[in-house]
Amino acid sequence: MKYARIVGRIFCTRKYETLERKKLLLIQPLAWEDGKERGGPIVAADACGSGASEFVYWVASREAAVAFEDLPPVDAAVIGIVEGHQVKDFRRRAAGERKPKGKGK
Repeated sequence: MKYARIVGRIFCTRKYETLERKKLLLIQPLAWEDGKERGGPIVAADACGSGASEFVYWVASREAAVAFEDLPPVDAAVIGIVEGHQVKDFRRRAAGERKPKGKGK
């Protein structure tokens, strides 16, 4: 799953049948570690009722369509609202690096 902030909404007068009654959002992908922007904004279908400026987690590819019962033709879907998260030394620890020890330890 990936992290993003909702930055806008997409309105369409005509869309594919299985996209009817689905909210399309403009999301800005972010890095989990520091919240910095990753690439440009993308369009994602909303599967969880998220709103403006919320932080969300999303999926891409086939998993995006599976978030809906009718399998719409989408490449990205917002599947949850992030209330908070904690990521400290995640990348370094996952790579097997040791945490520096303090004095006297």
